[in-house]
Amino acid sequence: MMADKNSKGDDASVEPLGIDKQPTESKGKAKLTAQVMQNPQVLAALQERLDSVAHTPSSYIETLPKAVKRRINALKHLQVKCAHIEAKFYEEVHELERKYAALYQPYFEKRRDITTGNVEPTDAECEWHSDKEEEEELAEEMKKKAAIEEKKEESEQDENPKGIPEFWVTIFRNVDMLSELVEEHDEPILKHLQDVRVKFSEPNEQMSFTLEFHFEPNDYFTNSVLTKTYKMKSEPDETDPFSFEGPEIVDFVGCTIDWKKGKNITVKTIKKKQKHKGRGTVRTITKQVPNDSFFNFFNPVKVSGHGEAEMDEDSEFNLATDFEIGHFFRERIVPRAVLYFTGEAIDDDEDYEVEEGEEGEEEDDDEEEEGDEDDDAEIDPKKEPNQPAECKQQ
Repeated sequence: MMADKNSKGDDASVEPLGIDKQPTESKGKAKLTAQVMQNPQVLAALQERLDSVAHTPSSYIETLPKAVKRRINALKHLQVKCAHIEAKFYEEVHELERKYAALYQPYFEKRRDITTGNVEPTDAECEWHSDKEEEEELAEEMKKKAAIEEKKEESEQDENPKGIPEFWVTIFRNVDMLSELVEEHDEPILKHLQDVRVKFSEPNEQMSFTLEFHFEPNDYFTNSVLTKTYKMKSEPDETDPFSFEGPEIVDFVGCTIDWKKGKNITVKTIKKKQKHKGRGTVRTITKQVPNDSFFNFFNPVKVSGHGEAEMDEDSEFNLATDFEIGHFFRERIVPRAVLYFTGEAIDDDEDYEVEEGEEGEEEDDDEEEEGDEDDDAEIDPKKEPNQPAECKQQ
């Protein structure tokens, strides 16, 4: 009996140790969990995760009865038909644009004649009242009036240049989207730009619009007009009809620039000295490489026949930028040129933005051929006799 009692006592003395140890571990984990769950950031993250799982549209649709899902499919068929009607709507809008472009044209032509100095506007046409300007400048004008009148006759001839000098190149400078494309060597050419026009496709032709850049005779190329055509489509994609949001540009076509000898600024010639490791002899070779220029605008990235370009990220970025520039010329700059010249149409929060790091940093190409020592020098295209005469026709 005592043995049984002692054995029971031994069991009793052992069991509490096992029971006490287990709760200690559980309590520690529970305490740690409680501390984590008291962190508001953790709770917010968990709640957001739960909300996203519980309230996604797809998860809700999956819970619907089959009969309801069947009716939803019927609505999708209706939506596709609406997309096709919307496409026809935009086709008619394009026809309206073409019609009204003809009505605008006489005024755009007179704008060109005034800016180029071919026509002098009448005094009545030149009157423009601005209450704000009058209030701000009245006192100053009164003070300077006498002095201005005295010098007016002497300076009238000197201060009366032809037309509005540098009208279009000033617009290019004022608009960030364009100024980023213009290099210093482009500006002397752009000073010869007399007009920019938009021409819409004719009826029964593929929907498109063409930007026409009209130049006066100059020392750089023989073209009087440089063109860039944007081809569009207004129809839903058969594989993804719900993505349709209106006409989209599917391709564009540049033009051939007939550069005069040695004037092609879209390429530059590099002189490269190479030293042979073994013999120690030095030779000079020349090669042509692309040069940054606004006039590369007329030699665009080629888009495949299906409207999808196979290219790297930089090319895709350039392609998207090209699309945006075309639309900006068509919808904003050409219709409101004078307001971009004066700066009145330029918003502080322009839609076009370049994110930091998007352009990347220029890297010097220091790679050498085996046994070479590089000593590169750019050759001025104006002085180089063997420059290509044109950019590639797209």
